[in-house]
Amino acid sequence: MGEKVQWGVLGAATIAMEQVIPALKKSKHSELLAIASRNIEKAREAAKSSQIPKYYGSYQELLDDKEIEAVYIPLPNHLHVKWAINALKARKHVLVEKPIAMSSSEARKLMDEANKHPDLKIAEAFMYKYHPQWVRVKEMITNGAIGQLKTIQSSFSFFDDDPKSIVNNKEFGGGSLMDIGCYPISISRFLFDTEPTSVLATIDYHPEFEVDILATGILEFESGNSSFFSGIQLTENQQVHIFGTEGSIEFELPFNPPNDKSARIWWTKGGHKKEISFEICNQYTLQADSFSLAILENKEVTTDLEDACKNMVIIEKLKESDRSGKRISL
Repeated sequence: MGEKVQWGVLGAATIAMEQVIPALKKSKHSELLAIASRNIEKAREAAKSSQIPKYYGSYQELLDDKEIEAVYIPLPNHLHVKWAINALKARKHVLVEKPIAMSSSEARKLMDEANKHPDLKIAEAFMYKYHPQWVRVKEMITNGAIGQLKTIQSSFSFFDDDPKSIVNNKEFGGGSLMDIGCYPISISRFLFDTEPTSVLATIDYHPEFEVDILATGILEFESGNSSFFSGIQLTENQQVHIFGTEGSIEFELPFNPPNDKSARIWWTKGGHKKEISFEICNQYTLQADSFSLAILENKEVTTDLEDACKNMVIIEKLKESDRSGKRISL
């Protein structure tokens, strides 16, 4: 293996074309060699527009390419585990878009396959964890910058009522919890550095699409709680506000900070509010670099399958809480 990991991309999804492919091309430790689509013309056009050397008319053809060392999978949720398993069997390292699977049991199926290939890296693509603003906030909380962490308030929403949209397709794993609610769940577990003891939720479903369009949840931890909502038929919004016994931290744009200007957070303590800004960066490039370095230097990945499985469990328990109308213990 050389100084750069040779990458392939399975699918020409919007997230791949607009975010991850440009990021891979800027990565110091990655080289993008190929893209695949079930439609050869779509693959050819994607390769041409993004200046990718190779293209394939099927995902398996790309996996059969011996030059490819790692693959990124941005396919619809119901295809994540199938093609991640196929990639592992083809001896490829795998970065899978969130959420990792359709269910925790399906995620464990992927974990079982990954355990057969201990020399291969596989991770869930929660890109926010690589941004310096989240690295800094995690350090601040660990070092007591806001006293003891007690509660997190967060939300993530946008408006999409297109019947053809993947986010509105139940069979493809659509809905707000799977698409964006997974972020407030992930950050809560990340910051409290443990699993919830119980969850409570109320969820609204679309009468025709049968996907959740608004989910409101509370995650109870031993030392505090996290409340959030996610919506796919609401005005566009993303926010995170973290409160401790001695101070608070608020993000300007927690999940999709800009690539062309500084990200900002505000730290309030003792009646004083301080703005903290970060150097301009691309969190998707940082993600690509981190995963490639994990391969090159045989390091642990940032979001492993155990973490991915645990996030899926919380999504399932929130849905169970809504169905039962009760708080669900974990």
